[in-house]
Amino acid sequence: MAGFTTMQVIITGGAGFLGQRLAKALLNSSIAFDELLLVDQVMPSRPGQDERVTCQEADLSTAGTAQQLITARTGLIFHLAAIVSSQAEKEFDLGWAVNLDVTRQLLEACRHQHPGIRFVFASSLAVYGGTLPAVVDDTTAVTPRSSYGTQKAMGELLVNDYSRKNFVDGRVLRLPTVCVRPGRPNQAASSFVSSIIREPLRGEPAICPVSPDLALWLSSPDTIIRNILKAATLPGSDFGGWRTINLPGVSVTVQQMLDSLERIAGKEARDRVRFNPDPAIDAIVSSWPGVIDNSRALQFGFGIDGQFDQFITQFIADNHKTA
Repeated sequence: MAGFTTMQVIITGGAGFLGQRLAKALLNSSIAFDELLLVDQVMPSRPGQDERVTCQEADLSTAGTAQQLITARTGLIFHLAAIVSSQAEKEFDLGWAVNLDVTRQLLEACRHQHPGIRFVFASSLAVYGGTLPAVVDDTTAVTPRSSYGTQKAMGELLVNDYSRKNFVDGRVLRLPTVCVRPGRPNQAASSFVSSIIREPLRGEPAICPVSPDLALWLSSPDTIIRNILKAATLPGSDFGGWRTINLPGVSVTVQQMLDSLERIAGKEARDRVRFNPDPAIDAIVSSWPGVIDNSRALQFGFGIDGQFDQFITQFIADNHKTA
């Protein structure tokens, strides 16, 4: 992976799972920087003892906060902070304030403080919805069926327009659903995707709110982080006039996930998963594509996972390291 030099790197959502994992990867990457600033509404944990890391608790939706964070030293921003899908649906005003308004404020701060900052925006396959072709690609029209998807789609357009105007050097990454996440369930509609694997491996019951036949578009944590870093190091000109790309994923049905769980952890673990349909969650998740054409992303050199069994073994190995 080719490197480049920047003075300061910022990760918004730096207290979250992906933010913390990205920070650790950055500290061991080819990207040269003097400071890594982790920002979140709760104080981020410091990953290790690296003196380049600074942590800050800040509400990015507060007027003026973005302008205070971004300076002439800032060379790269990973904008991961977001209100997740189900919460954005329930708390309509909060979803718009964070998922759209904060994105605009950060872009404006870049424009006025230091034009040309590399701006990596974490979008989502939730921008798709409704009646979709059998296989979605980067040119498929976005027709979201949730407030979260709509907010992310509008954020994508903002990053593309600010890039067209050379206010930022943007790249928009539509992330597959990440599985298996550690920790506990959150308010994301897709939270069950990890919990139906994670909880049974811990000896705990889990609820699946969707049909076993539902196809999901997934990526493992390790692959997601490698691909986010890859996007940051690519020249903006490689993207052409459209800075949005679907990161590679694999299509797996819920039933196939549970079959993998049984192969690796046994029938006892599989039997800890119980189906209890939730129409609200199903309406959101089933509107997302189950298959996306990976060809453009693979041409860029982004990585892709193997069989779903490897998702589970990766989680087990990571969990063992931190136990």
